[in-house]
Amino acid sequence: MKLRLSMRVNGNAVELEIEPHRTLLEVLRNDLGLAGVREGCSTGDCGACTVLVNGKPLVSCLMLAPDAEGASIVTIEGLAKDGKLDPMQEAFVAKGAIQCGFCTPGMILAAKTEDIPEGNLCRCTGYTKIQEAIREERRTTRPQA
Repeated sequence: MKLRLSMRVNGNAVELEIEPHRTLLEVLRNDLGLAGVREGCSTGDCGACTVLVNGKPLVSCLMLAPDAEGASIVTIEGLAKDGKLDPMQEAFVAKGAIQCGFCTPGMILAAKTEDIPEGNLCRCTGYTKIQEAIREERRTTRPQA
């Protein structure tokens, strides 16, 4: 039995018919072709599949797609506007916070709402450059209190 799923993905209305056991990760990657959503561990431990659901970072490998009904989803593909990278993306590039890039989309999305993401694993860079990039983005784009 298939279910109808309606949601907004990167600002666009999406309607799909899906099997109820599928994860949001599977739907985003396989049905919508959003390859920036990465499958790392499939257990919610690595954060590579992090997306913003109604403005909050969630691991899409643990979220059943039907639970996204009516939600607003943002993936890494939805951050850039008019061909210009999001300030967090720019900071990651400028600070060299990217090695292989596998964890980077989830890390950037988590960093959009968290101070320094703790639920995202990087096996390449260590975390110094990632933390520097996040602090730089905060310093340059967010007013000081």
